[in-house]
Amino acid sequence: MDRISYFIRRLLLVIPTFFGITISCFVICQFVPGGPVEQFMMNMRGIGSAEAGSRLPSESISEKQREALEKHFGFDKPILIRYWNWLVRDRMGMMVDSYKYTHKTVWELIKERFPISLTFGLAGFLLTYLICIPLGIAKALRNGKPFDVVSSIIVFMGYAIPAFAFGMLLKMVFCGTSEQFFDIFPLGGFRSENFASLSVTQKIQDQFMHMFLPVLCYVIGNFAVLTLLMKNSLLEQINQDYIRTVLAKGGTLKRAIWRHAFRNALIPIATGFGSIMTFMFSGSVLIEKVFDIHGMGLLSLDAIIDRDYMVFMGILALTSILGLIGRILSDFCYVLIDPRIDFEKG
Repeated sequence: MDRISYFIRRLLLVIPTFFGITISCFVICQFVPGGPVEQFMMNMRGIGSAEAGSRLPSESISEKQREALEKHFGFDKPILIRYWNWLVRDRMGMMVDSYKYTHKTVWELIKERFPISLTFGLAGFLLTYLICIPLGIAKALRNGKPFDVVSSIIVFMGYAIPAFAFGMLLKMVFCGTSEQFFDIFPLGGFRSENFASLSVTQKIQDQFMHMFLPVLCYVIGNFAVLTLLMKNSLLEQINQDYIRTVLAKGGTLKRAIWRHAFRNALIPIATGFGSIMTFMFSGSVLIEKVFDIHGMGLLSLDAIIDRDYMVFMGILALTSILGLIGRILSDFCYVLIDPRIDFEKG
């Protein structure tokens, strides 16, 4: 019952935390220069200078025109009313048209990009855990031996290379950008342009070829940390008294590890389980930029650069909700792994 009340409190805490995140970011967006009003005025000036000898120079934009633009974009109202309209009337801005992508609402843009980031993020997340957990266990069981030393060198080399730099290196070597290297994988994108006309086998092959290098970059980003965390956590459990008790009673080391130590060693690893909620949604900005993948990460970057506040706030709202729920999911994973955990005392 204490756990149920704890999770209820955590769920209720999501509401004020969400308001705190979105209000602070909304206020900042309203006062950052270069917003939609300024951009629209710059476009007006550009059109005037290009046609008929500067028909609409910068000085010709009157104060009334500026007020009309502010009213059009809703900047004529107090900031709290603007926030309320964004939250309730516009449903967290999802029903508002993007400033950059005309005739498309924020929700339509997110709905287009979300499956792409979901595919890459989920594949990278699952592969990271499927590789790093067994590797960490193997390193712990062979601690100090040649396998542990060699694998540690490889792991730290991967950790030293940023994921986006690793992606650029892979792209240079395997995507035919230079005659000295290989031309195996496509330069970028999510699928080929003729994907719809391919057979089922060809579609699977095409999707695999487009996903292989980006997913490899997703994995290497968390590869070293998760592997070493699993190794150190298991080593710590192996040195506990309860493992020595199992061995003293005649149990084998294999039984002591898999029946007792392994489950407890997963507790620190469970902290990352909740991150799947945001990782599979937001994607990686730099990896998507390197491989020209039009996912959520690249959409958020474009929204920041182009001051497309509605798109940025829509993505922020959804990632905030998913991130907060992900933290609760991590706590739930703690309980599943070790029922002895008492959040009231923690």
